Amino acid sequence: MSFSTIKHYYGDYGEAKNGAADISTNNQSKEEWPLWEIFIRSKQGLDHKHAGSLHAADAAMAIENARDVYTRRMEGVSIWAVESKYIHASNPVESGSLYDPANDKAYRHPTFYDLPEEVKYM
Repeated sequence: MSFSTIKHYYGDYGEAKNGAADISTNNQSKEEWPLWEIFIRSKQGLDHKHAGSLHAADAAMAIENARDVYTRRMEGVSIWAVESKYIHASNPVESGSLYDPANDKAYRHPTFYDLPEEVKYM
């Protein structure tokens, strides 16, 4: 699958010169661009949070569009763009069998020791 992209800017005119941009695909493939999931890390946080989804031709375009759409006020310091087809999720109906093996491993929970004052962000 290949895409050819043409950037149109405000004020560009198509061949008809009728005042509207020519955004036709010239009978090229009518496939949609892939869907990307966007995660943003804010200045106050250490984790990336899901901000939304958008369509883009490639990862670079997804990050540029995410910057324009989701970080308009300069609140983000990092953007992750993940193509939706690469995200796999568990089925909520099967959560009992999925989490059952972890129930007997209480030692994995940080309730058995105290953190020193010097340790931050935990």
